[in-house]
Amino acid sequence: MARLNYLELPVASTGPAADFYAKVMGWTFTDYGPDYAATTTGDTDVGLDADTTLKTMLPVIQVDDLEAALAAVEAAGGIIVEPIFAFPGGRRFHFRDPDGHVLAAMVPE
Repeated sequence: MARLNYLELPVASTGPAADFYAKVMGWTFTDYGPDYAATTTGDTDVGLDADTTLKTMLPVIQVDDLEAALAAVEAAGGIIVEPIFAFPGGRRFHFRDPDGHVLAAMVPE
């Protein structure tokens, strides 16, 4: 079963962005270095990334089998833009769908 479990936002700086969302939404962020902060509710969390080449939001979809998801993306005509890599919390890859949207698929640790 696949589900949206994370949304990563490119930001200029994590501090001001975290302050904004704390004031507006009441969210609490955990810092993961100078360029990354995230909510850690365990539901659909939000990451703030000040060290990314992305210019738009990155929806992250949790899947049961990462390699099978990668094969399915390729078979359906999607383009892999970042191959499978490890990150704190699991492994993921980024892909572009036929309409040009970049998404990520991930499995937790």
